[in-house]
Amino acid sequence: MKKISLIFVAAMMLILSACGTEQSSEKEAKASNSEYPLINEGKLTFAMTGQYPPLNFKKDGKLDGFEVEIGNEIAKRIGLEPNPVTNQWETMIQGLKAKKYDVIIGSMTATEERDKQVDFTEPYYLSGAQIFVAADNSEITSKDDLKDKTVGVIQSSTWQDMAEELSDNVKGYPLDINALQDLELGRIDAVITDKIVGVNAQNEKGLKIKPVDDLLNEDRISVAVAEGNKELVDQINEAIQSMIDDGTYEEISMKWFNANMLEK
Repeated sequence: MKKISLIFVAAMMLILSACGTEQSSEKEAKASNSEYPLINEGKLTFAMTGQYPPLNFKKDGKLDGFEVEIGNEIAKRIGLEPNPVTNQWETMIQGLKAKKYDVIIGSMTATEERDKQVDFTEPYYLSGAQIFVAADNSEITSKDDLKDKTVGVIQSSTWQDMAEELSDNVKGYPLDINALQDLELGRIDAVITDKIVGVNAQNEKGLKIKPVDDLLNEDRISVAVAEGNKELVDQINEAIQSMIDDGTYEEISMKWFNANMLEK
C-alpha cells in the first residue's frame, strides 16, 4: 500500500508540474499557432520606414522611436521576440502581401481603400488636422474663433481647404515648421497641421505653441495585418488594450510626445 501511495503522489506531482508548464507557455503556444505562420519562427517581424522621427528612425544603426517601442511591447505580450525592419513607404502594403514581414507598425492610417487589401487592428495612436496657437494665446479656443484670424497652412494641402472654410485670411507656407515658427513669433494667429507635427515641434523644437479644440478630422493609425489573419489581429488588439489598461501605453506615449496619443 505504501508503494502504491508513493506512485500515486509521484503521478500527481507530474500532472501538477505539467499543468504549470502548460500555463506558463500558453502565450508561446498561441504565438506558434499555425493559423498565422510567422515570417521568422518565434518572432513578430514588423515594418516601418525608419525615416519618420520621433515615430520611427535609426539611431546608432538601430531602429528606435515611439512605434518601435509599441511594436516591441506588442510582441512581448503575445509571446514573441520583436523584430523591427524597414521598407519603403511606397511598397509597404505590397511587402506585407508578399510576406516580407508579419505586420506594419509604421504610421499607416486605416482607410477604406487600404482595408480592401489588409486588415487593421484598433488604433495605437490618433492623429489628424489640429489647430495650434501660440502658448500664451487665450483668445482662440475653438475653430469658431478663426473667422477673422490669419491661419497658416502648407500650400496646396488638404489643411488649406479646411482653413479656407474657417477663415478669410489663409497664408500658405512651403513647410509646416515655417508656419509654426511664424506662429510662435506672432506673425500669424493659428496654424492647421497634423497633430503629430505640431506636438513634435513643441517637444523637439521647443516652440511655444499649443493645440486647441478637437481634431478637425481623425486619422486612426493602426497595425496592418495580412488580410484574413483574424487570429493575429485579435491578439494584437488584446495586447494594445492591456497596454492601455496597465498604463504602459501612456508611459511610452509621454516619453516620446509628452502627451497621450490616444486622447483626442
